[in-house]
Amino acid sequence: MSGDVTVISGPTAVGKGTVVAALRARHPEVWVSVSATTRPARPGEVDGVHYHFVDDASFDALVADDGMLEWAVVHGAARYGTPAAPVREAVAAGKRVILEIDLQGARQVCRRLPEVRSVFIAPPQWETLRERLVHRGTETEEEMARRLATARDELAAAAEFDHIVVNDDLGRAVDELVDLLGL
Repeated sequence: MSGDVTVISGPTAVGKGTVVAALRARHPEVWVSVSATTRPARPGEVDGVHYHFVDDASFDALVADDGMLEWAVVHGAARYGTPAAPVREAVAAGKRVILEIDLQGARQVCRRLPEVRSVFIAPPQWETLRERLVHRGTETEEEMARRLATARDELAAAAEFDHIVVNDDLGRAVDELVDLLGL
């Protein structure tokens, strides 16, 4: 698979989804992959839009049939992955492809597709990340503790990426991504 593929990753609650949504609002021609997950939908999430919400058996079948570009158990809980077929189709159609994925998935994609561009979205500081997670209000205390522990490891991996974009101001972060993508 070749083409213009960008992996965007970063720790939980850093605002990856918000940054990518703002990028798409400015540049609707950018194609963003929809990940599959075994976790239940959060309030307001729509199947096929935010994620493909699948059961364990369906996820297992995709993995067994090499139907995932990458996949991982995230935060020690649910599995997440990028279905390969839609990505291949978008690349074949000449689209700019964005994969918004976790660190484990980003590493897998970068190994499988060394030509991809990788961007790490970082918080301006640790406290900002913690506050964003708390204010999101979608996780229990136990889930937040697990996500914050994972986030510390993820932040330590930022240097593995081609580019680091600090999400301290949404407009500025999107401007930086637009420049990196040559849009």
